[in-house]
Amino acid sequence: MLSLQDIQAAAARLQGQVLDTPCVESQTLSQIVGAQVFLKFENLQFTASFKERGASNKLGQLSAEERQRGVVAMSAGNHAQGVAYHAQRLGVRAVIVMPRFTPGVKVERTRGFGAEVVLHGDTLEAARQHAYALAEERGLVFVHPYDDEAIAAGQGTVALEMLRAVPDLDALVISVGGGGLIAGMATAAKALQPSIEIVGVQTVRFPSMLNAVQGAQHPMGTSTIAEGIAVGTAGKITQEVVARLVDDLLLVDEGDIEQAVLMLLEIEKTLVEGAGAAGLAALVRHPERFRGKRVGLVLSGGNIDPLLLAAIIERGMVRSGRLARIKVSARDVPGVLARITATVAEAGANIEEVHHQRAFTLLAAQNVEIELVLQTRGQAHVQQVLEALRAAQMEAQLI
Repeated sequence: MLSLQDIQAAAARLQGQVLDTPCVESQTLSQIVGAQVFLKFENLQFTASFKERGASNKLGQLSAEERQRGVVAMSAGNHAQGVAYHAQRLGVRAVIVMPRFTPGVKVERTRGFGAEVVLHGDTLEAARQHAYALAEERGLVFVHPYDDEAIAAGQGTVALEMLRAVPDLDALVISVGGGGLIAGMATAAKALQPSIEIVGVQTVRFPSMLNAVQGAQHPMGTSTIAEGIAVGTAGKITQEVVARLVDDLLLVDEGDIEQAVLMLLEIEKTLVEGAGAAGLAALVRHPERFRGKRVGLVLSGGNIDPLLLAAIIERGMVRSGRLARIKVSARDVPGVLARITATVAEAGANIEEVHHQRAFTLLAAQNVEIELVLQTRGQAHVQQVLEALRAAQMEAQLI
């Protein structure tokens, strides 16, 4: 059974191999959610994820004979990079099996750490089965992403560092996929501070641990922006620890996670992937649950696809009203477009796109319909722009 001693031994093993990342209070986030929020910046690790803690601890315990044979892992992201990087550092051959849909940037980064990358299957499960087959066929040591005590012990070192930096935390809020991080952290934190509350967070699309521990039947989805915790089956070892030591499991949806990614980018100026923002998403979704408490959040990773990040930023701008699409109807006479754009400019908004529509409209033939995408200061400013257009004798509405 995983113990505090295992995690302390892992911490000694990891000395100088991974960063002791900052754990600091965010005053602005604390004001927003009504709790004192401390952030653990695991997105600052060399591979931008906590996963290298478990990988380094596991690889550091291989026998000379196992090192000679090499290792195999299955992962579409952070575990792959953690294993590949620390295998290269230790001079161990690494084979990483990734599903065929894995983004090219992750494949190339993993190859860049000297690993042999095998693309196989359309699902994580198909890739996992192929990794087991390769382990058997080539005599490689299989390095599980979460269901392994050495992996969980390595991840548990995050809690040791957090409680050293902020000894009197009331709660730790931790994203949960297969459960390696929360199992390790709960084991360490509860042993050091039995009164501390451990809260796990899953997405509504992948509630596998919640279903397993609570006997619930929440439906499973197929995709999520929190791909790092998109795990279909909870680990057996980790599930037992979660059932015994974790106080609560919360669910957040895609919109909550998008908002949290954007908040961390804008407020903390730090880039966090969907899985890493799940903890903050839970605080924003359930503020009453944590009000007045000293809460530690793990920003578990920062590997996010740039196109996904761009979409999250744009959608966040739309939600806050800083990006708005309006429709203006006016009489089709020379200078009408100039009058509309001048009115918008006088109201202090910036025009990003213009679509001038004559044929595909139900308006009278003498009228024109113009769609504008505007950059504004927020919802109230959008209303000011609409009122300015109406005052100029034009019909204007938010789309």
